[in-house]
Amino acid sequence: MKIPRDVGGEQLIQLLGKFGYSVTRQTGSHIRLTSSARGTEHHITIPRHNPLKVGTLSGIVKDVASYLEIDRQQFIVDLFKK
Repeated sequence: MKIPRDVGGEQLIQLLGKFGYSVTRQTGSHIRLTSSARGTEHHITIPRHNPLKVGTLSGIVKDVASYLEIDRQQFIVDLFKK
């Protein structure tokens, strides 16, 4: 499955909430999420842009999949399934 091209920052924040991420703080248009799902804290910053650039979204997906120890393609399917 390919990464969708029309995902906004707010939508991604809601989707990542299903994987244990919650909003920690916001500075301007960038929102920081934190997860403790694997015993250690993991922080990611999501720009509040609509839509997110594909490279930005791809980097976030790669980082979160690595932290959760899930295959990247499987994580994309789990994240964006309807």
